[in-house]
Amino acid sequence: MKSIRIGTRNSALALWQAREVARHLQNNNYLTEIVPIVSSGDKNLTQPLYSLGITGVFTRDLDVALLNDEIDIAVHSLKDVPTKLPENLEIVSYLERDFPQDVLIRKESAKNKELHELKLATSSLRRRAFWLKNFPNAEFSDIRGNIQTRLQKLEEGDFDATILSLAGIKRMKMDIDYEMIPFLIPAPSQGVIAVAGHSDKTEINEVIRQFTNHKNTQICVEMERNFLSTLEGGCTAPIGAFAELFEDQIRFKAALCSLDGKNSIATDESFVYNNEENFGEKFAKVVLENGGKELMAEIKSQI
Repeated sequence: MKSIRIGTRNSALALWQAREVARHLQNNNYLTEIVPIVSSGDKNLTQPLYSLGITGVFTRDLDVALLNDEIDIAVHSLKDVPTKLPENLEIVSYLERDFPQDVLIRKESAKNKELHELKLATSSLRRRAFWLKNFPNAEFSDIRGNIQTRLQKLEEGDFDATILSLAGIKRMKMDIDYEMIPFLIPAPSQGVIAVAGHSDKTEINEVIRQFTNHKNTQICVEMERNFLSTLEGGCTAPIGAFAELFEDQIRFKAALCSLDGKNSIATDESFVYNNEENFGEKFAKVVLENGGKELMAEIKSQI
């Protein structure tokens, strides 16, 4: 087999993720080549993501490269990947999840402020909504860009704190203070690196599955993504979902929240896993039947 071309966004974090996939393959004697591609989401750092009007803003350019045979596989942060992929593309493997949590980063001048006093910088509708649920009078600023850019904007801007994915901080080995936020349910599949491929490239896809897929992670994130897709949430609606597998037991926590944080429908289930039942879809239908359908319609009308 020739060298496997690994497509990635060209941010420092995305390149780290691509190198992680390459490392797994190289350890099993496969040649790799990393092909950085600038994504539309990276080009436009001024508009909030939800106002760009599309899901897959960070994956579309890699999708095109896969379909045009410019790369053999594409490496993504799975939470950026829409639940419906373009025809002929598929998620081939899921690396083992490391850090699913969101964390709070404060600037020095806000170290002693109470949480309800903080002016927060985030463009994530989920983070805003869950924060407002707990602190209804909170103020927000939009912030976009990679981790380093956001931290720079935090120092320079007129806000007190921002919220970042812990996975990015840990993967970049960044020495910064952070606080856990127990009430913030992660985005579906947060903290997971995924590899997408072209359905026709069966030989390469089989190699990727064999050497990079983590089965327990796959079970959990497919449940989270099934929950998301059943709600028709795309990547922008305020939806959190997190599944944890302990031997044959799963705990599944999820919630749908109104944009203003005033209305929230949550589920917290523990059960024995079997691979015949679509638990993500099952729990999403419960949410939809308990007011979620009307809440999703309200959210879509406001975005």
